[in-house]
Amino acid sequence: MTSSLPHQLLEVHDLSVHFEQYDRGLRRRTVPAVEQMSLSVREREVVALVGASGAGKSILGHAVLGLLPANARERGEIRWRGAPVGAAQRRRLAGTQTALLPQSVSHLDPTATVGAQARRAARLAGHGRRTARARAAEALRAQGLAESVLRLHPYELSGGMARRVLTALALMGDPALVIADEPTPGLAPESVVAVLDRLRRIADAGSGVLLITHELGPALRVADRVVVARRGRTLEEAPVGAFAGSGQALEHAYSRALWRALPQNGFELPRADAC
Repeated sequence: MTSSLPHQLLEVHDLSVHFEQYDRGLRRRTVPAVEQMSLSVREREVVALVGASGAGKSILGHAVLGLLPANARERGEIRWRGAPVGAAQRRRLAGTQTALLPQSVSHLDPTATVGAQARRAARLAGHGRRTARARAAEALRAQGLAESVLRLHPYELSGGMARRVLTALALMGDPALVIADEPTPGLAPESVVAVLDRLRRIADAGSGVLLITHELGPALRVADRVVVARRGRTLEEAPVGAFAGSGQALEHAYSRALWRALPQNGFELPRADAC
C-alpha cells in the first residue's frame, strides 16, 4: 500500500554561514551570520521561519537556493529529497525544483514588459519558444491577472499586481519548494491576507513553502509549523497550536516573548531572560 504521508523535501542540518571580509590594510576577518540553523519542509505544508531582522533567515533561504555570494563560507548539511546537495547542485535546482518569491518588486526588470519577463521565466523553466507565450499567459491567469497585463511594464502595475506577477514568475517551473522571503512588509492588511492565502494554496496544491518573515501574527494564519530564529540560530520548532494562551506550550523564552508581544496579547515587552 502506498503511503499518503507528505514526502520530505528540504532538510537543513546545523547550517553555519560566515562571510570573509577585508579591513584596512587588507586584514581579513570572518563575520558569522548563521550558526547551526536547522529546519525541514515537507510537501503540502507551510513552514514559517520567524525572527527579527538580523536573525539570519534570508541568508538561510539564499543558501538553500545556492545563491550565497562568493565570500560566503558554509558548514553543515542541506539535503534535498533525502540526498545531500552541494551549492552547485542547489543552483541547478533553483528555478525548476526550487523557487524564490522575493520581498521586493524591484526584482522585476523595469525596462522589460511583464510578457517578456514571463516568457523568459518559462524558457528557463524548460518550455520551448512556441509554448512559452501560452505558459506565460496561463501563469498570470492562475494569479488572477488578465492576459493584457503581459503588455505592461512594471511601473504600470499596482503593488498588488506586481506581487502577483512575481508569484507567477516564481511558479513558472512548477517548483516543489517555494521560498517566500518577507512577502508582506508594507502591505495593507487585506493585501497581507491575499499574499498569505496564495502561499497556503500553493502548499495545498502539493508544494512545500518556506515562509521567511518577522511577522509572527500573520504567519500563524497559514503555517503548519513555526521555526523561531534569533541572532543566526534556530531556537525551537513548534506547531502553530503551541502559540495559544500565554505561550506556556512553547519551550524557549524568546518564542514566548514573540507571542506575548503581539497586539492581541497586550504588546507585552520581553523580559531580560528571553534570550
